[in-house]
Amino acid sequence: MERSIVHPLILFVLIAHLSIRTVDAQSSIPARYDGFVYGRAKEDSIVIEAFFDPICPDSRDSWHPLKRVIEDHSPHVSLIVHPFALPYHDSSFVSCRALHIANKLNESATYPLLELFFKKQGKYYNKPTLQMSRASVVTSMAQLMEEVVGDSFSAIKAGFEDPHTDRAARTSFKYGCSRGVYGTPFFFVNGFALPDGGSPIDYNKWKSIIAPLIGHRNKEEVLHFFL
Repeated sequence: MERSIVHPLILFVLIAHLSIRTVDAQSSIPARYDGFVYGRAKEDSIVIEAFFDPICPDSRDSWHPLKRVIEDHSPHVSLIVHPFALPYHDSSFVSCRALHIANKLNESATYPLLELFFKKQGKYYNKPTLQMSRASVVTSMAQLMEEVVGDSFSAIKAGFEDPHTDRAARTSFKYGCSRGVYGTPFFFVNGFALPDGGSPIDYNKWKSIIAPLIGHRNKEEVLHFFL
């Protein structure tokens, strides 16, 4: 997996949303665009944004078909994943915060951690954690993070005490709400929401969405060449 500088992608999305949204004077504008970029990005790539809850089974089931599409068409198709903690998954906010901590400590560990959460998410469902304190859930997730982040347990635990990671996880949730996200997974393509939010999309459906966009882009490039 390759990661790249996000500037072309972020510029595209910011322009798209500045044209249709205003910012409340009391809103706290983050210093950087929310989300984690996956793969390589061209300036004019097709941009998919996915809102995932690491403890959501439907988010888990959506990941591998989406990942396959991105890798098949990179760098012409690029991806930003936004963590979105569903309030009825008790441990979701902690897991979303964990992704921000991983991204801060070791950016290359962010997606391996997301995949590890998807693999191990059953241990963080509501029933298994019913008798666990919040501190115990944090300790368990910090131990899980050690497997992929590469930093010490103490450094990871310190991340859960850092107000910046708490704010980042809150910002991710607020950003999703501002986009009308009400469940996970939830997808946008070039700024437009796909129907059936909250439901997984399989590989063939993704191909049917992306292929016409790539075909149209290729026709435009051919016409531009001859003009």
